[in-house]
Amino acid sequence: MNDDAMIGRLREILRDNATEERDWDAIAAETTFESIGIDSLSILDLLYDVEQEFGVHLEGADVIDIRTMGEFIALLKKRNRSR
Repeated sequence: MNDDAMIGRLREILRDNATEERDWDAIAAETTFESIGIDSLSILDLLYDVEQEFGVHLEGADVIDIRTMGEFIALLKKRNRSR
């Protein structure tokens, strides 16, 4: 799956889990989690859905320092290759 497809799936996951409306279509690789209202607790809540979608197991410690969607995608791709 290429980066654009991954961002598309992540947009859908975020939209499905959102508690408030945002312009989810505007999310790009450089979008920070902070700018879309995702804090460290919120990202932990999303891990299950991300794991189900991408087939990659992630721990909280894996994502604690991730700041952008691009960094998150890079982590997902790295973990997927190491399986």
